[in-house]
Amino acid sequence: MKKIGGILFNPRFAPTALKVALFVGTVLFVINHGKAFLNGQMNQDRWISAGLSYCVPYLVNIHGQFVSNARKRP
Repeated sequence: MKKIGGILFNPRFAPTALKVALFVGTVLFVINHGKAFLNGQMNQDRWISAGLSYCVPYLVNIHGQFVSNARKRP
């Protein structure tokens, strides 16, 4: 578990992953929850789903960077 935490919050990978998560997560949020948000219809389940809209791109980007970095090592 310690290794996973080190990868998820690696100072080399995290800044790029955060930028991607903010951009892609916002696009996903607007697509999936924009109307409900504007109409004040956000409930607990929607907020959880909205949070995942940001977590998933972050995790995908971290994974991609980690795999790319691992392939470059001899």
